[in-house]
Amino acid sequence: MSTTTITSTVATLAVSNIHKSFGGHHVLKGISMTARKGDVISILGASGSGKSTFLRCINMLETPDQGSVCLDGETLEMRQRKDGRLEPVHRKQVERMRSQLAMVFQSFNLWSHMTVLQNLIEGPMRVQKRAHAECVEEAEALLQRVGLFERRDYYPAHLSGGQQQRVAIARALAMRPQVMLFDEPTSALDPELVGEVLKVMRSLAEEGRTMLVVTHEMGFARNVSNRVVFMHQGLVDVEGAPADVFGAHSSERFRQFISGHQERATA
Repeated sequence: MSTTTITSTVATLAVSNIHKSFGGHHVLKGISMTARKGDVISILGASGSGKSTFLRCINMLETPDQGSVCLDGETLEMRQRKDGRLEPVHRKQVERMRSQLAMVFQSFNLWSHMTVLQNLIEGPMRVQKRAHAECVEEAEALLQRVGLFERRDYYPAHLSGGQQQRVAIARALAMRPQVMLFDEPTSALDPELVGEVLKVMRSLAEEGRTMLVVTHEMGFARNVSNRVVFMHQGLVDVEGAPADVFGAHSSERFRQFISGHQERATA
């Protein structure tokens, strides 16, 4: 049973008709998705289905070739280049919207030359121009929340993978984002460390955070999400409530995907 409920009918994030190609490879073929406040959307699919590229297009780490991204009623302004592709009109708008679309990567992406605390306060101070004392106070509270307050003066190299990922989640939260984007946040972790990260993510869902989560953790998708999206070859193959998507009447492709995933898990 899902632990998350939709708390608003107003779309926090609306992504429409996203296309993206790399050379001659058409990775995304017209993906649309709407997330309302409090939605936890798990995005599933085989490797190469376009899941991570989709997230990267949402926060403009990749520029879509076509489509639109609207956050809290503000649409990212795009213009067409001479080669027909799109580019953002205003760099400052990209930076502002990106700060509200916090990304947690599978490889942590912490700044190795900074302590845990410095990793958390860098973005709020430099991007949001918030006061140092305020940022430190909030960062320490976030580290307390993810169970790493005592490690605030450590460098990332001295932390386990699970600890680094929890720091990465705290760093994302420090930006006070409207939407959190998770790109396979547990895939780089040893199996015994996965649970500590999922526990933090579950707590975020329970407090009503809006989250898009690319994941292979079927338990999270079933029990924490209120919506599941299954992508296949750059398109949405099936979308709905977990009970419906995982139910007997789901698509044949999704049933094959789940069957293959279960076989790998038990191998």
